[in-house]
Amino acid sequence: MISRRTAIASLGSTALLLAMAPGSAIASRPGMPRRLRAGDTVGLVAPAGFVADRFGLEQITETIRAMGLVPKPSPHLLDRYGYLAGEDKLRAAEVTRMFEDKEVQAIFAVRGGWGCARILPHLDFDLIRANPKLLIGSSDITALHMALAARTTCPGIQGPNVAHSWSDAAWRSFRGLVFDAATPTYRNPAAGEDRLVQSQFRIRTFRPGTARGPLLGGNLSVLSALVGTPYLPDFEGAILFLEDVNEAEYRIDRMLTQLALSGILGRVAGVVFGQCTNCTNPGASFSNFTVYEVLEQHLAPLGVPAFQGAMIGHISHQISIPVGVRAEIDAAAGTIRILEPAVS
Repeated sequence: MISRRTAIASLGSTALLLAMAPGSAIASRPGMPRRLRAGDTVGLVAPAGFVADRFGLEQITETIRAMGLVPKPSPHLLDRYGYLAGEDKLRAAEVTRMFEDKEVQAIFAVRGGWGCARILPHLDFDLIRANPKLLIGSSDITALHMALAARTTCPGIQGPNVAHSWSDAAWRSFRGLVFDAATPTYRNPAAGEDRLVQSQFRIRTFRPGTARGPLLGGNLSVLSALVGTPYLPDFEGAILFLEDVNEAEYRIDRMLTQLALSGILGRVAGVVFGQCTNCTNPGASFSNFTVYEVLEQHLAPLGVPAFQGAMIGHISHQISIPVGVRAEIDAAAGTIRILEPAVS
């Protein structure tokens, strides 16, 4: 858990960043929310899985207060409907209400799981478009980020859900984007290992080069399940970023094949595949394709800059990615440079 003193302190340096340039004289874009400030009220929603108990909610609200913010839980945050945090229309109403609430400056998802796609038909996108706010979260929250990118101009933040551990590196990355309107350049940290060649945090380049475009993506499983629905944005010229967890190699292959057959992979300007955590089939023989080999088969032939290994995904030190904001990647260096602030 981050301490309040750590949260309010100035950023300093972090191994995940090449630069953390604060946004000054920011030109406002349509749907651009304002940056967060200490003392702001933020909404807490559970659009997917349920919060287990009141103790879990207590830790969640403490995390928000450690950021210097005031938590405002949605009225039915502790509801449970099977493995979901309430029925679909109720969860959708909770999200819509937070966008409408004038007191709330940003919205945090407390956790992922499954269920965000089920509420998409029940969201009021006209109301959301008229009240742009950052929606912060990851994993299943990808469904909401993609729907907002498709139906509104409101950017999102792919970052830790509130129930995440929030390491110091994760907090600094998030704080720079959302509090300071920074435009950082992300590079993986040095591993600090006692060995001749680094093995941790390595970048694997499938095709070198640089590319610019809006950052669109998130969890591969969630994104691929939206193919063929009206809740995916146009990926023409985008930087596609992906990650996943607990998926066997053949499933990664299947989902990337779906993105290829649907035409999505053929339209992007570049690809960043972050971390694939626990993506190994435990019952398979050594002759199976590795995740790296699967990615190489799909990404190298695209002819666009592509690399694997960015600190995006189900890891403790995950960076925060502004969804819908323009960025530049350098696939040989393994860097992501944010070109414009996510907030004013």
